[in-house]
Amino acid sequence: MNISNEQISRLKTFTLSSKDLGGQATKTLEFNGFGCSGSNQSPHLYWEHAPHETKSFAITMFDPDAPTGSGFWHWIVFDIPANINELLPNAGNVNHNLVPHGVIQSKTDYGIYGFGGPCPPVGHGIHQYIITVYALKVETLGLDENASPAVVGFNLWQNTLAKASIIAYYKRDASI
Repeated sequence: MNISNEQISRLKTFTLSSKDLGGQATKTLEFNGFGCSGSNQSPHLYWEHAPHETKSFAITMFDPDAPTGSGFWHWIVFDIPANINELLPNAGNVNHNLVPHGVIQSKTDYGIYGFGGPCPPVGHGIHQYIITVYALKVETLGLDENASPAVVGFNLWQNTLAKASIIAYYKRDASI
């Protein structure tokens, strides 16, 4: 069976992938605090086939299953230059300076800057952690590291050309 060039170009959609994250989160990602004892290491992320008009990227990690009434924001990264298409493992640790200069990692719902891994309540069941990369039509969102997740989300909504996601699942049992 032959595939035409048009069919191949349609297959090249905006895609997010990871070398170290599959369908399940692990103790490596798990938060270290709030009763959790993980490594709190953000995953490797790689994206490709962004729209040609892309001027910057943003990344979020969100848990819609958190028992808060509004979900829980675990990671918010924005103003990633358009020529960047990868974040290394643990780039979410703001003390390691693994993101390019000018990239902003704002406060999570933990009240910390950078990555805050999964830490669902014991016995609350499986939570989904949606990691999304946004291709944006602006070079900068014009926000700083103190912008709330809601303000960042509103600005992402206004400026998104395309987005791609990975979903990882995680739960904590009393024995963990």
